[in-house]
Amino acid sequence: MKVAIVCDWLVSVGGAERVLRSICDLFPKAPIYTSQYNKKGIDWFNDREVHTGWLQIVPSSLRRFIGLLRQCYFNHLDLSSYDLIISVTGAEAKSVKKGNAIHICYCHVPTQYYWGLKDDYIKNPGFGILNPVVRLALKAFLPPLKKADYAAAQRPDEFITISSYAQQQIKSAYKRESTIIHPPVAVEKFSTKDFSTSRETIKRSKSQAKETEHKQHENAKSQMTIQLPSVKSATRHGFVATSRQVTWKRLDLAIKACMELKVSLTIIGEGPEHNNLVRLANGSEYIKFVPLADIKTIKRYLEQAEGFIFPSLEPFGIAPVEALACGCPVIAYGNGGALDYIKDGKNGVLFDRQTVSSLSRAIEHFQTLKFDEVKIRESALPFSEKNFQDQLMAFVTKKTSNVKDV
Repeated sequence: MKVAIVCDWLVSVGGAERVLRSICDLFPKAPIYTSQYNKKGIDWFNDREVHTGWLQIVPSSLRRFIGLLRQCYFNHLDLSSYDLIISVTGAEAKSVKKGNAIHICYCHVPTQYYWGLKDDYIKNPGFGILNPVVRLALKAFLPPLKKADYAAAQRPDEFITISSYAQQQIKSAYKRESTIIHPPVAVEKFSTKDFSTSRETIKRSKSQAKETEHKQHENAKSQMTIQLPSVKSATRHGFVATSRQVTWKRLDLAIKACMELKVSLTIIGEGPEHNNLVRLANGSEYIKFVPLADIKTIKRYLEQAEGFIFPSLEPFGIAPVEALACGCPVIAYGNGGALDYIKDGKNGVLFDRQTVSSLSRAIEHFQTLKFDEVKIRESALPFSEKNFQDQLMAFVTKKTSNVKDV
């Protein structure tokens, strides 16, 4: 089949881009159509034919402010010469012209700034001192934009989505049914056990170190002239959170709760909220910030952590599944996509409200539990890239069986 792949933008690395890369691997000849492409921000698609249009001249850093322009761009993007269109979107890419092509939309969630997070965007548009003016403009423009987004959501033939939560959101916002195919997670890379840093080894090393220190103490009392070498015990890194640092990720809750309980928290990542989070931590000995790291480094932190803290409301959440693949239990907000993979008391703990007190209680409860590392790792395996690709290809084959061979 003649296949085209469409996405909202390609300017940085994230979960949506991982999904796109996995789909591209299934269709190696399919070109990509998008509104903006920044090769410096993401180099995953240098082997692909990527098409952009007039929006390419707009700085990619302004993408969050040009929803109206993206609607215009994708509404006029004619891909009717293709047999199959696959859009990977959480915004406007679903509105392309399809003609007689079959359009399958892999929708992360209805466009957040028109639907689920509309009130949050109005409350804090992100323009600093200009927020009051922008807030008025948003209130004026959002109703017609939301109406146009709903109309665009009627164009695809089929919807696939990432979780039970996203499925409910699509049904509520767009009145469309969807099939759940969870996004791909690199569980194979994270689940390969590094015995030098695994939780079991750390626990065993600490136990051995305590026994050695006890023997040293007893020997020192009976033979004051003998000085045994001290043994440095392996220590855990407390809790870990890996996330893009933006307001709705609610990393502020994790910082406040860990400072209140005097437990260590390492935050790995970057983002526009970074300076505010550093100020919030106020030099606390319990909070550590680590720049965005590679998989090997993140894996090492996760394997040494007591647990992973996931305080945000997200349609899915790839980072906590990566933690599970490392055998690291997760403390997650009990809403959104987390409900598809966190089993309370089995591979993590759920907290019911996005408040410091609710998260603090969850951390305290978490510390009273014992988790089976093997079972935690196994809980992540269904979310492998192979499972994703197998399920997606089966879906595409079924929906295009009367067209041509895929």
